[in-house]
Amino acid sequence: MTNFQMIFFSLFFYILAAFMEIAGCFIFWLYFRLHKSFLWLFPGILCLLIFAFSLTKIELDYAGRAYAIYGGIYIFCTLVWLWLVEGTQPDRWDLIGVALCIMGASVMLFCPRG
Repeated sequence: MTNFQMIFFSLFFYILAAFMEIAGCFIFWLYFRLHKSFLWLFPGILCLLIFAFSLTKIELDYAGRAYAIYGGIYIFCTLVWLWLVEGTQPDRWDLIGVALCIMGASVMLFCPRG
C-alpha cells in the first residue's frame, strides 16, 4: 500500500468512526434525555460497534497515536453534525478551535516518523 493509499484509507476510517460514535451517542441522548423508545438503543449500539471496529482499521503501530489523531478529526465531525443534524451553525470560535485541532492531528498523521 502506498503512503497516499494508507492516508486515504486511514482518513476514511477516522471519519466513519467519528460519525458512528456521534450517531451512537446521539441515539443514547435521544433515549435518556428525550425519552424516546428503548428500541432506539439497538441502532445506537450498532453505531458504537462500527465506531470501535473502524478505529481498529487505522494503519498505525500504536493505539494511543491513532486515538490522538482521531480526536482532531472527531472534533471536526462534531461541528459538521452540529450544523447538518442539529441545525446550529458553528461560530468563529468553533471554527478557530477546530482549525487548531486539525492542524495538530495533521502534524501527527502526516509528519515522518523516525
